[in-house]
Amino acid sequence: MFEKKKLQTVIFICSTVSMCVYLLWRLIFTLPIHEGVIALIMGILLLSSEIVAALGSFELFWRKNREFEVELPVIPKSWFPHVDVFIATHNEPTDLLYNTANACTFMEYPDKSKVHIYLCDDGNRKEVAALAKELGVGYLPLADNKHAKSGNLNNALSQTSSPLVVTFDADMIPRSSFLMKSVPYFFLPRLKKTPDGRWTERERDEIDKRYRIGFIQTPQSFYNPDLFQYNLFAERNIPNEQDFFTKEVNVMRNSSNAPAYTGSNTVLARSALEEIGGFPTDTITEDFETGIKIQSLGYTTYATTEVLASGLTPTSIKTMISQRVRWARGVIQSIKNCKVPFNKGLSISARISYMVSYSYWWSFARRIIFTMSPILFALFDLRIAVCGFWDLLAFWAPSHLFYSLAMRSLSSDTRNQRWCQIIDTILAPYLVLPVILEDLGMKQMKFQVTRKGSEEREKEFTFHYAIPHLIMLGLSAAALIRFTSGKYGLALIYSSIIIFWLIYNVINLAYAVFFMLGRRIYRKSERFDATLPMQIFYEDRTIDAHTVNISEGGLAFSLNRPEYIPPDQTIRFHVYNNQYRAIFDGVVIYVKQAGNKWYYGVTIKSLDGENKRQYMQLIYDRMHSLPTKMNVWITAFDDLTNNMSIRMEKQRSDLRALPRIDLYKPIRFDDGSHCVLVDFNYRFAMAKDLSAWGSHEKGNKLKRTREKQSGGIREKRDKHGQESGDTSAKETRYTCTLGPDLQLVLAPVKNDMDSIREGVLMRVVNWQELIYSQEFKRILTGWSMERQNELQAKAAEAEEVQNL
Repeated sequence: MFEKKKLQTVIFICSTVSMCVYLLWRLIFTLPIHEGVIALIMGILLLSSEIVAALGSFELFWRKNREFEVELPVIPKSWFPHVDVFIATHNEPTDLLYNTANACTFMEYPDKSKVHIYLCDDGNRKEVAALAKELGVGYLPLADNKHAKSGNLNNALSQTSSPLVVTFDADMIPRSSFLMKSVPYFFLPRLKKTPDGRWTERERDEIDKRYRIGFIQTPQSFYNPDLFQYNLFAERNIPNEQDFFTKEVNVMRNSSNAPAYTGSNTVLARSALEEIGGFPTDTITEDFETGIKIQSLGYTTYATTEVLASGLTPTSIKTMISQRVRWARGVIQSIKNCKVPFNKGLSISARISYMVSYSYWWSFARRIIFTMSPILFALFDLRIAVCGFWDLLAFWAPSHLFYSLAMRSLSSDTRNQRWCQIIDTILAPYLVLPVILEDLGMKQMKFQVTRKGSEEREKEFTFHYAIPHLIMLGLSAAALIRFTSGKYGLALIYSSIIIFWLIYNVINLAYAVFFMLGRRIYRKSERFDATLPMQIFYEDRTIDAHTVNISEGGLAFSLNRPEYIPPDQTIRFHVYNNQYRAIFDGVVIYVKQAGNKWYYGVTIKSLDGENKRQYMQLIYDRMHSLPTKMNVWITAFDDLTNNMSIRMEKQRSDLRALPRIDLYKPIRFDDGSHCVLVDFNYRFAMAKDLSAWGSHEKGNKLKRTREKQSGGIREKRDKHGQESGDTSAKETRYTCTLGPDLQLVLAPVKNDMDSIREGVLMRVVNWQELIYSQEFKRILTGWSMERQNELQAKAAEAEEVQNL
């Protein structure tokens, strides 16, 4: 650990020194003083952008070396105080609120009578009041929606009295351990840790009265893929875009007592809120300003890394852009309201942190400048930096190399430089103007709720959002073609740095275009990977299984061997773990095989009161199954080719109502005929090379044999579940005896034996017997394993031949 920290420090120092040298060289030697007014203005803008970006990076390097995560103390159960839990809602649907409020009622606490949960509804809706009554939580309505979310929370504060206040957004679902892993931090001023690792209470004269905890901010986490993950088909490769800030940057700022209060998943001291006069009402980001004001009064605040609640990230491009515009304008408003650069209540270190937060919203303007600069030179011959190839190689290349290494070390595989720039490129055209207007004093004062839920799923046409990116992409491509035209050998080498940036920008802009193309969302609710024990009840059978994934609408489970479960019949399911259990009715809607496992999909048909509450906890009282680290082996080329191939590929479903078992098993029937049983799904089978139909003569002979045996077959009609009537009596059947009192009886679906998939589709006459036969399941599993082993052997042989 020490060696890793030492290497990280060396990288940060090398990056800082090389960037300072580069920027000093840029400032003294490269400004285009003699290239005209436009070139000089663009040159100054480019240099200013580089300097501001570097200063922000230096601050992060410094924070990273000084970062610490405060340890959760152990406190006596009697110390846990009363807590008011506020779930703020304006117009969110009640099914969204249900999950959050329901989860709050399951939060663990030594004395649950001390936990007071309230739905704070400034929409004053009857359905929300009814939901509060159903779940047994408090309801605090507000009729006039005055001062938006701040007014809603201040109304709740005025009607409650607990010393600690928890705030949740309507969609943020807490884990059951939320309070137990956040409340003890407030007792840090009273505690100390002994050398043997025990927490003990300080003596009265050891307590620092200036050390007061203002709030504990846990990470904002999301259980659905954000648009950067989903639209770019990267939900298995990159973490949520907000993870870098909430789990990395915010925690780094513990060292300057400047972690941001992000409005949800937070525990606050009521005394701190009362001392600042409640939640501020003169900003559209009341949370950010609340945090600054609490810290300005000398309270200590901490951000933690463990995810204790997760919510919904916006699922439409329009909503996401609106959210980011509100954040940008709100941060600027709060920085001005709190006079951060001159706020003596904040340490100099904290003021620097908040000014870097402010400068972040100018990064989108910087991204436009960085994108346009090589275009201006390569396409319009506008020289905005006076330098040559060897100059860039000597000054720019080392700084760029060390900066890339530093950024990778900084983010702990949560984010890298490439993804930072891709995200900035996507958002840049829509944030530059709002940031400029807000800085010029043209304020947005109307609070806009970020709409979430199934009704916000992307349906509208979104490609028009890509118009700015398409323009810049076209200019970059034209600049690349013009700049490389006619260049060979050394000329291309000397032009390589400009070519590098043009290609780099083309890649970023291609990501942006793919992002704006959107991606259709098929699911009504999010699916979580989860392995839970379960039971399936069908007639007098009980099948034990394990879930593979689980969602509000249904689940998937796996079996080691195929089981017949009727697809058209409601079946009872029981899912459970150590804390929760739910019983509900559902229908199997598909079956598929993957390797030696069989996967069944279930849709829920009915879920009542307490079972619903328990089932929702089975879903949400867990860490989401999205990645928390980047897949560092995925390159930009991989991402872009994956996007193109998936978008061009016609989607095909391999989902079936019954398990189709791949066999390719030769079998011999009792009458001497034989075939290859290609596959089998209990109701039907596919037979290939059926010997009895090899010639017309054999067919006639077999027909005469069948007619002689028809009397015996007719006697077994009821046993085999055969339909009544003369048609059944004339049906051609093939019987394969597999053991004592165990037969497989097949009959062609059509008398003319039409070829289907180069085989004959056969009906399994006695399927109702076979689904209950353990001996048949054992035989079928053996056949399936033989086939899997055969396929694996062929694959290994093919790989060996290829290697040779």
